[in-house]
Amino acid sequence: MNEEIIHVYFVPGLAAGKEIFKNINLPATRYHMHILEWLIPEKKEQMPAYAKRMAHLVTHKNAVLVGVSFGGVVVQEMAHFLDLKKLIIISSVKSRSELPRRLKIARTTRAYKLIPTRLVLSSSDLTKFSVGPRSKKRLQLYQAFLHVRNKRYLDWAIKNMVCWPRKEPDEEVIHIHGNGDVIFPIENIDNCLIVEGGTHIMLLNKGKLVSEKIIEAIQQ
Repeated sequence: MNEEIIHVYFVPGLAAGKEIFKNINLPATRYHMHILEWLIPEKKEQMPAYAKRMAHLVTHKNAVLVGVSFGGVVVQEMAHFLDLKKLIIISSVKSRSELPRRLKIARTTRAYKLIPTRLVLSSSDLTKFSVGPRSKKRLQLYQAFLHVRNKRYLDWAIKNMVCWPRKEPDEEVIHIHGNGDVIFPIENIDNCLIVEGGTHIMLLNKGKLVSEKIIEAIQQ
């Protein structure tokens, strides 16, 4: 008897497009991958309303929902409006306590409001807000996959990443994280499946390992 196909929906990281998942491979005989694109927020739209709109894009019941980085935050909010088989986050956080100190300071001081997103829209510096100012090679690798350069979206996404209010993690969330992630350092992360040597862009340079972890998470 053939096993039922599992529908797996993916939400990319901040400003990223569907190409970020090009190295993620799940067996087509068992899984059907769906990549969701970012919606542009309505003016002054709050996270619950936005998450509900994104949730409408998940058209299969008992699906698996996977979010990367800021997408991991959004899928946790989307889950309130969906009946899911599994909820998985990658290179992300489960509560505000897992945010690094610099983002906690940015929340307290509201320094995120000073980020010049209007200038960033046409600049390669957008990568610094997504993966951090690391090596040129890493920045160039990720730069090719950053496609959402709408100012309203960027302002909204940065604010909601820094100011996410969740205090207690959802125990149902399965967290996949690299121990070399400099954006969300592993020392701040509790209860996760570790990808050895994985960085914040491990979807691109460790796609096989991340794919294996996703399958492992679904089968738990």
